[in-house]
Amino acid sequence: MILLWSGFISFILVLLALDLGVFHRGAHTVGFGEAARWSAFWLGLGAAFSVFIWFAFENQWFGLGLRPDPVDGTVLNGTEAASKYLTGWLIEQSLSVDNLFVIAVIFSSFAVPSAYQHRLLFWGILGAIVLRGIMIGVGIQLIQMFHWLLFVFGGILVVTALKLLFSKESHSDPSLSFSVRLTKRFFRVTDRYHGNRFVVWRPQLGDSHSSVVPEESASLLSDRAIAAAPSGAMLLTPLAVALVTVEATDVVFAVDSIPAIFTITADPFIVFTSNIFAILGLRSLFFLLAGLLDRFHALRYSLAAILLLIGFKMFFADWLKEVVGKQFNLVLLGAVAATLAAGVAVSILTSPTKDRR
Repeated sequence: MILLWSGFISFILVLLALDLGVFHRGAHTVGFGEAARWSAFWLGLGAAFSVFIWFAFENQWFGLGLRPDPVDGTVLNGTEAASKYLTGWLIEQSLSVDNLFVIAVIFSSFAVPSAYQHRLLFWGILGAIVLRGIMIGVGIQLIQMFHWLLFVFGGILVVTALKLLFSKESHSDPSLSFSVRLTKRFFRVTDRYHGNRFVVWRPQLGDSHSSVVPEESASLLSDRAIAAAPSGAMLLTPLAVALVTVEATDVVFAVDSIPAIFTITADPFIVFTSNIFAILGLRSLFFLLAGLLDRFHALRYSLAAILLLIGFKMFFADWLKEVVGKQFNLVLLGAVAATLAAGVAVSILTSPTKDRR
């Protein structure tokens, strides 16, 4: 089992290293074509991973498929595991779309230059992977000790769905959020961006061993916050503050999205991998849909319907399984996919002709 987890995490880290270190080494604005190619890659990889899930659980590789799923007590075979993985991945991917709206607001509020947005999202997503891994690990332990928590998660999803249906869309200014105020309380922040840096140091004037060239020193000291700081002091740039805001936002969204996957399955490997692949596709999906987010006005209703579906599924799982039969997980997967597709289709069909084009 250790080999499985270390192999999967190493695989993800290699992909991320190639992404930032090779394909996006230089800061640049991500165009629509590039975003489309990367979105197809990450989404295709996430969907294709279900094939590995099927073989691994069907053949009980690395000890998978030997223990009952804490959610329904079922020992998962290949088909059941793959359908639960795809359902969880699709739910997490669809719920992450709402996160794109908030990311767009953060970028606008902090006036993040387009050339640095990819780097910011890369580190934001890397941090999200670590945070969600911790939250998933804690959640699984709690479910195994207190099975009734699944009904609490179901209730959270129903409440979240009702908020989506009846609350007005409004996003407060992220630059005034608690996370930003707390960051500025403990760290000095520069007045402007300094390339793609998250941290800068005030040059130590007169230090012959300083690595800062005179031209760069003059540029840094032209920033009033840097000039007012003590010699050699460390300061965060607005890019770092925006990163803190993105991470804080993901924690808030994880409180809603992680209970969603726990109502489907509590198998650690399925929960973790479905979340990771959903997060990995978020970055390129943002650049693909950045200018089109407002067009998907009906998507919030399909997301609310999905949350209601899986929330009530938790309360009436036994009855639904009797009605639907052995293919319950496949039917649930189809219902989630159809609901999401309906939201996208309604958004496109009800948009003005020029927006549809």
